Amino acid sequence: MYTRMISAHRNLFAVCTVAVFCLASVSLSAPLACEDLTRPLDRLVPRHLEGRWALVAGSLSDPTQLEFFKRRDSSSVNFSNTSAASNILYTPSVHFGGKCHLQSFNVSLEGSILTFDVRDRVNLTVTFLNRSCKDCVLMRFDNESKELKRLFLFSRRREVEQREMEEFTAQAECLNMPPPVVMDPNKELCFEQSTSQSAPAPPETEQR
Repeated sequence: MYTRMISAHRNLFAVCTVAVFCLASVSLSAPLACEDLTRPLDRLVPRHLEGRWALVAGSLSDPTQLEFFKRRDSSSVNFSNTSAASNILYTPSVHFGGKCHLQSFNVSLEGSILTFDVRDRVNLTVTFLNRSCKDCVLMRFDNESKELKRLFLFSRRREVEQREMEEFTAQAECLNMPPPVVMDPNKELCFEQSTSQSAPAPPETEQR
């Protein structure tokens, strides 16, 4: 009987040890999960950006800008002239108030960071973050003080799968950003070829 008691105690100790180990593993892995979710891309090939990407969802830190963001019908961004990483043409478009608002900027890509030409006087830096879906790009917009202002999920598709949206929501949460606002995939996108005839994006709807 004494032997059985010793064996029972040993089994209980083993179970407790495993439980403590598992709890410790979970507590240690939680920060790493956010670290993985918010990690910049190691390297982005400029050619991969070529063409149009539809805005699927976005999160903004400024409540006023967030309200204006909710009023836009659709948004997209077009990359062209991607053969030279130092002279890419970046054209964001916003369908808002019954009109298409487009404006082009010269940007350069170094690693995963997109910077605007100083002549455009845009005090933002864009970083491409890690994503699991292959036809998506996740763009983080920081101001000159390195404060995160916007987090936009673009895709070649107009909408993504639930698990992909859940991943984006988790990424926004990891970065202490509000829950993402999802765009209506049925709303028409602007046509890039009409840029010269379109009005510049108003400040409250700017995507840059």
